[in-house]
Amino acid sequence: MPQQKTRQLLVDEARQLFAKYGFENTTMNDIAEASGKGRRTLYTYFKSKEEVYSAVINGELMRISTTFLMVARKQLPPLEKLVELIFAHLSLMKEVVIRNGNLRAEFFRNIWQVASIRKKYDKKEHDIFAKTLDEGRQAGIFDVDDLMLYTDIIQACAKGLEIPYIYGRLGIGMNIEATRPIVTKILKRALGMCEPPIR
Repeated sequence: MPQQKTRQLLVDEARQLFAKYGFENTTMNDIAEASGKGRRTLYTYFKSKEEVYSAVINGELMRISTTFLMVARKQLPPLEKLVELIFAHLSLMKEVVIRNGNLRAEFFRNIWQVASIRKKYDKKEHDIFAKTLDEGRQAGIFDVDDLMLYTDIIQACAKGLEIPYIYGRLGIGMNIEATRPIVTKILKRALGMCEPPIR
């Protein structure tokens, strides 16, 4: 337990330094000094700065995953839950990028490194999207003939919206909440849900 606490302290201090000064301008000495643990302790847990950086990203993605799971547990109708999950995904990614200050550039510059770490979290998210789609399909609400393909497309669309959402380029000049009915409408059409006729 003390070892886990020490490791977490090192990761927390590194995250703050990366956020303030960026990955390139932070050294292992800086991390050791900020943590008050010394270089020997730091190198006991991490072989390199890249390894520390991976641990920081992993920690941030775990925070996202935990919160995303809480949203998935809400008792909502399938369409409403799907919309909620998409907006949770976008909001959580934005929160992580903003929370990490100078590190945000690294998130996009080192996209392949981030993507490789993201794989297991993406899998969990994929499973949640699939479960929600299947709930709608089983209830006869969604016309989904290939569950995995629909899930892949919805997750890819959510990931594709991350950068425009983070930089405020999604619905420029609109309150982001104003985009919710549009996303709902697109999903209704994509999932084969018919609008009731207007009388």
